[in-house]
Amino acid sequence: MGRPRLDQREPNEQLAQWQAQVSMSNAALARAVTKHARAQGHRGISPDKSSVRRWRAGETPRHPVPQLIVEAISVRAGISPSPADLGFPDLLPTGQGTGLSWLPGTSVQALLHLTRSEVMLSHTRNSTSASRVQKGSALLASLQQWATTEPSSLAVPVGRAGGQVGAAEVEGIRAVTAMYRDVDNRHGGTLSRKAVVAQLNEAASLLHTCTYTERTGRDLLAAVADLGSVAGWMSFDAGHHTSAQKLFITSLHAAAEAGDKPLGAHILQCMARQMSHLERYEDALALVDLAQYGARRRLSPATSSMLASLEARFQAILGNLAGSEAAAGRAEDVFTGIVPGNEPAHMMFFDTAELSATIGVAHQIAARNGEGTDRARHAEKGLRLIQQALDSRPAHRVRSKAFDHLALARTHLAAGEPEGARQETVHALDLFGTISSHRVGDRLTELHDEALPYANSAPAIDLRERITHALE
Repeated sequence: MGRPRLDQREPNEQLAQWQAQVSMSNAALARAVTKHARAQGHRGISPDKSSVRRWRAGETPRHPVPQLIVEAISVRAGISPSPADLGFPDLLPTGQGTGLSWLPGTSVQALLHLTRSEVMLSHTRNSTSASRVQKGSALLASLQQWATTEPSSLAVPVGRAGGQVGAAEVEGIRAVTAMYRDVDNRHGGTLSRKAVVAQLNEAASLLHTCTYTERTGRDLLAAVADLGSVAGWMSFDAGHHTSAQKLFITSLHAAAEAGDKPLGAHILQCMARQMSHLERYEDALALVDLAQYGARRRLSPATSSMLASLEARFQAILGNLAGSEAAAGRAEDVFTGIVPGNEPAHMMFFDTAELSATIGVAHQIAARNGEGTDRARHAEKGLRLIQQALDSRPAHRVRSKAFDHLALARTHLAAGEPEGARQETVHALDLFGTISSHRVGDRLTELHDEALPYANSAPAIDLRERITHALE
């Protein structure tokens, strides 16, 4: 791969950060790359410090120089990053699908590489990464194989340096996953995002360095995939959409290798929510369809109900109200078959409150886009369901409560009731002050815009001013 045009280059911050971490100057890196090149018979490779400056400025050197840079850094770092970790090139290149093979073992290496680079990178709270996520056919075509992928035949590693891993370590990862899910529910994803990514790296390292039985290996891979879904969710909540999507996709691969279709369906619904948030509603519905099809024989009642309720929401957004109400009916019917204690850990969030809120939002969307008696009917039903959700939310689901108040506010606006919207906005902002969630901030912005038609009324003026102040 040759140099990009100067106006297309972006500084390679990953390489600069790795150099700083291992205290390696440009000249020292150039000398080390030359040494490794000579050892491997590449007589024509002899970079100098100017070459390294160009790499750091965004130039991608030709093969095999990126791998030689990796080897030079590895000697100092004590771990082996990938070319992607150093910014040459991306593990999941844009415009080329997900770029991740469905061959056995791929997900472990990808998780290790991805989490190492994620911990190294610093991020700001902005939405620029949203433009770089995979969308449409570039995303969906690459995920279709998930539905037919069979679990890997995990060979039993022998003599690895990390020692023996058993059920205790798997349970430890599951406990950590539950802890981070609780932290995310209470405080949002921003504050703990890097911590869970670092924990994911440690968990994935067990798969790479330790010895385990076939059964333990499969359980371990599924536990790592579930932890990866939490890391992706926190990244999504923090507004780091490209990172979130990479974590979701890599975790989906790990779940497929583990043979855990229900977990894969859960990860796909996380991805669907992200696509909906980015206003890629057809992509969101397609991801739900893929989850329903790919795990159709393995879906628990809670997972089936959750996917149907999301289908109702996305159908409403796309204007298919008959399809939305039919899906909502299926969600409610299947929900009655849930047996407490029989659902997987990743589905514990889907309770009566979540079902009511999801279907209630579908009615809120229908009310916002409807007219006359249909508008009033959907608004009334939406208000009733979302209030039921709010009343039954567990205390620790703080962010969900904020979403419920915002959904009530938006439904009041759809019903032409700005005072009701103002009151609910006040409650939502009180909770917003206790959490750190980019998604809640985005919903507040949407509410601010939806209140514009009522801008001459005192409640709407107060609502908009409060939101503006909170987001400053």
